[in-house]
Amino acid sequence: MAFSLSIYPWVYQAQYNGKGGWSEAYQEKPHQTPAQESALTPEALQALLAQRNSFPELPLVNYTTQYGMGCFEGLKAYPQPDGGLKIFRPDRNGARMQKSMEGLMMPAFPANLLVEASKGVVSKNASLGFRPQFQAAWEKDLFASATAVYLRPFSYSEPAIGLGLSTTPWVVIISTPVGAYFKEGSTAAITTDRIRATPKGTGWIKCDANYVIPILAKKQAEAAGYMEVIFLDPKSQKYVEEGSSCNFFVLLKDGTLVTPELGDTILPGITRDSVLTLARDLGIKTEERKLEIKEVLSKGVECFVTGTAAGISYLESVTHGNKTALFNGGKMGDASRELQKNLKGIQYGVLPDKHSWMVSV
Repeated sequence: MAFSLSIYPWVYQAQYNGKGGWSEAYQEKPHQTPAQESALTPEALQALLAQRNSFPELPLVNYTTQYGMGCFEGLKAYPQPDGGLKIFRPDRNGARMQKSMEGLMMPAFPANLLVEASKGVVSKNASLGFRPQFQAAWEKDLFASATAVYLRPFSYSEPAIGLGLSTTPWVVIISTPVGAYFKEGSTAAITTDRIRATPKGTGWIKCDANYVIPILAKKQAEAAGYMEVIFLDPKSQKYVEEGSSCNFFVLLKDGTLVTPELGDTILPGITRDSVLTLARDLGIKTEERKLEIKEVLSKGVECFVTGTAAGISYLESVTHGNKTALFNGGKMGDASRELQKNLKGIQYGVLPDKHSWMVSV
């Protein structure tokens, strides 16, 4: 189970009131108990879920649906051994959402409101039983088989057509169950000559429109037998930038963990930042700098991508042109495994949270 449209019943909506504030409301969508829903026929369950994914009060024709003028976030609430739920670094998602909306020249949703609303959505759904429970068996595979609550906050514009800016947007937060992002099987990656983002564009914003080209490139890569696609810089096509929806890391032969430096064509990933912190905790030297694809192929010994959905997902190989580099015999390396163990251990509450990243619901 990766992403799912099994939207939980409680959702959150806020709309900018034009006077510097936001009108907030929680909405309870049609539902039965989780046990009753699991017993429904597929057709009946789909009909019920379709009601939960219906927002007739939101306009169909607007700047978001017509031009991709919108942004979103992705964050997770993790079940804990004590039965609770904790959200991973929601303050960072709130800050990024605020900056994204500012970048799209619309009223920005305050970061603290996103944190509180996310907690509210998780809490209200958990009170109805819509939540995963911690399973000790998850530790055996470094939580690769674990589930969590995925939260998707997104902006949505007022009714509009024609080129313009949103002045009274909505922010909606829905939640769903989520498991592993990448499918089992090949973990190979290939570079693409498609351009994800251009300088002075919206590459640094978690903007709706940014994901069209990555989807096309990733589907092309999957059709060719690869799990992931790697984007290079738009000018020289020499430097690594991102994966389809994740940041890129390589461990070099000298023991240095390198990730491309941030700029206006690379999304500032929250998992990316967390991995850099954890690596330093483990005594691994880190660098954020320009990273040539040739250096990855010739000097890399481990390679992985990071993101809210991806977590830390190792790449067995990277293919660029007619050359393929295989990392660690095609298996997850020791550094990647240790970083995964620490990240997931903190998120699922089996390791100390010394950086205070986890926020109780």
